[in-house]
Amino acid sequence: MPIRICSPTTPGRRQMTIADFSDLAKKRPEKRLAFGKKAINGRNNVGRITVRHRGGGHKRLYRLIDFKRIDKSGVPGTVASIEYDPNRSARIALVHYGDGDKRYILAPEGLTVGMQVVCADRTKVKVGNCMQLQYIPMGYKVHNIETKPGRGGQIVRSAGAAATLLGLDGNYVLIQLPSAEVRKVRKECFATIGTVGNVEHNLISIGKAGRSRWLGRRPQVLGKSMNAVDHPHGGGEGHSPIGLKSGPKTPWGKPARGVKTRRKKKPTNQWIVRRRIRKPRKK
Repeated sequence: MPIRICSPTTPGRRQMTIADFSDLAKKRPEKRLAFGKKAINGRNNVGRITVRHRGGGHKRLYRLIDFKRIDKSGVPGTVASIEYDPNRSARIALVHYGDGDKRYILAPEGLTVGMQVVCADRTKVKVGNCMQLQYIPMGYKVHNIETKPGRGGQIVRSAGAAATLLGLDGNYVLIQLPSAEVRKVRKECFATIGTVGNVEHNLISIGKAGRSRWLGRRPQVLGKSMNAVDHPHGGGEGHSPIGLKSGPKTPWGKPARGVKTRRKKKPTNQWIVRRRIRKPRKK
């Protein structure tokens, strides 16, 4: 999907780029598959803020996405439309199944209106088809991958993402994730063929602060701009550097900026064959 460059009619639009929605369906979402979404604004079940800098933003309808697709095993479906979803970076496809049912799925790159898709244990290796990992040829790109059989796709779901199948290892398949991490997944798990669509999503330039507010993101303030009582980096005259011998800290005094936070004895360590590649910090 191409990126549209805005004319510099105002300072805010000078650097702004937006996605071209010309190839998306100009219709309301399927009524049975969409419902109102309550804005939680970064708060937990007791109303306390657990994620800062969230709030406001445009009202959204949540589209119910079928990440599992197993209950439609063997039933062919036809892509009726490719639609926009405000709740994710990827585009979604409305599929009309042969038994009359309608479902939303993630739209992979190359999926067009009128194409047929199917989910089965073993089926034709084609973009949009869903099948078990053990039957997908090695070297293929997949997305919407299950981590446990029957749970539904949980990883590799954002725009432009794809994982590569590297090989079989007993009851497991080795998968290289977009982060370059190599992980073992049960060979009975399902995945969808292809790369998630809207691959140029990362080229979008927000352009102005107001557009971030439309997305529900509130302003952030550097810790070193705060008072000493508000942040470990705060205090001092003017815009002082961090200046801590023990290194940068979070607002709650924990080590920050490049420090590994993953537990050493995390249960899922056994599935990781090779760690993701971390970019070195700029000095």
